[in-house]
Amino acid sequence: METNLSTRDLRAFLALSQTCNFGQAALQLHLTQSALSALIARLEAQVGARLFERTTRSVTLTAAGRAFSEYVVDILQQTQNAVQTVRDITTLQHGKVSVAALPSLTASLLPEVFAAFRARHPKVGLAITEALASDAFEQVRQGKVDFALTAAHPRQEDLAYEAITQDHFLLLCAPDHPLAGESSPIALQDSLQWPHVSMPVAASVRQYIDRALDQQGIRFSPAFEVHHIATIGALVAQGLGVTALPETAIELIAHRQLHTRPLAAPGIQRPLWLVHRKYPGLSHAADTMRQMILAHYASPASSRNIARSASEIATPRSSDSRR
Repeated sequence: METNLSTRDLRAFLALSQTCNFGQAALQLHLTQSALSALIARLEAQVGARLFERTTRSVTLTAAGRAFSEYVVDILQQTQNAVQTVRDITTLQHGKVSVAALPSLTASLLPEVFAAFRARHPKVGLAITEALASDAFEQVRQGKVDFALTAAHPRQEDLAYEAITQDHFLLLCAPDHPLAGESSPIALQDSLQWPHVSMPVAASVRQYIDRALDQQGIRFSPAFEVHHIATIGALVAQGLGVTALPETAIELIAHRQLHTRPLAAPGIQRPLWLVHRKYPGLSHAADTMRQMILAHYASPASSRNIARSASEIATPRSSDSRR
């Protein structure tokens, strides 16, 4: 027969086994003696054995009762631990959030958001993984990370996508470059008379540039192809070429004080997405992090630090799927 014991049953057994007195145990449990006696009788019927020897003068555990008591304390403790763990998770006193993202975001947005999250919820573990778009999707699908921040949107049915921002491309050059004489919008094709520094064709940054120029019937052939934003910044700062980069990437080389110019309409925009599994849903901690990221981009102040830093870079004279 299947047993159906409640924690109330087990606490009643424990109180009586410790006091060996129905009156004292009933008082602890806020029950009448007759209610406690009926409860113990039902418990014994459930387990199929007498757990207590009762006389007019004493109450003692039977051999079956002593064996049962060895498990009761552990069961009640495990139950309490389980409940406390759930409470800790729902109150963000426990748990972990893991995020995969483009390197440009792991070096710009995420440290800021992680610091704000850690200040509010210091007991929740945090992890960042730099990932290409295809790898990020697999990490989300396999449950290795809670969600990913990426520029790609392959519309895979098992994943949920939330648009977080449009990453606008700007043209950058050294402060003494001929293009630095103005801050007005410039057509990307008009900048091609100067050498360009860009990323390899596998990078999403390069793919957006190639696509924009291809629509003009132009094949893009940069003078330098490098993998890292820092290297692009160094080459441009030395006057070896100009470059077109999205705003999130520009933040990483702000210290170079390069001159920036917006691209003439229609420009180049790279949408950024927050991607997570549809089922199961995000944990409470991960969803809290997700909401913080969405709020960061929804905030008027957020048009933010990226736009402000781009503006600051643009006036130095007055003062990929990989990235």
